[in-house]
Amino acid sequence: MKKAGPVKPRPWTWVWVSVVVTMLCGGPLALLVWGAMAWSEVGESQQVDCAKVMTFARGSLPVSAEDARCTAAHWQDTQATAEFRMPRSEVEGWLKATYPTGKPPFACEQDRCVDVSFDEMLYVHLRVTYEDGGTALVRVEAFDT
Repeated sequence: MKKAGPVKPRPWTWVWVSVVVTMLCGGPLALLVWGAMAWSEVGESQQVDCAKVMTFARGSLPVSAEDARCTAAHWQDTQATAEFRMPRSEVEGWLKATYPTGKPPFACEQDRCVDVSFDEMLYVHLRVTYEDGGTALVRVEAFDT
């Protein structure tokens, strides 16, 4: 009869043990690192397409708009901003066509201000500053709750 000696593990056993230990220890660590990276970008404004911002703001960019710059930030709420220039003579017509229910706020430090609420879920603030040369700087801020 053969005498039983120490049992040698099979070569693949150590590979599988290494994989299991790596998954048990490295998986949660990787998830923690990913979460920290994801949270570091939360709420940061990023450049976005102005058509998307204006769609979010329930409006449209005027055809004559120039120098359009748009940003958006997301976390629990979304805040989007569009800033562009347009001919001063077209501002009133665009405002009436785009935001007919808009009302002037209690106080306004620009040349023209309009606030619009959509079902108390989306708020849009428009601020217009008339510049020299017949242009107007329009700033549209939209945020949801």
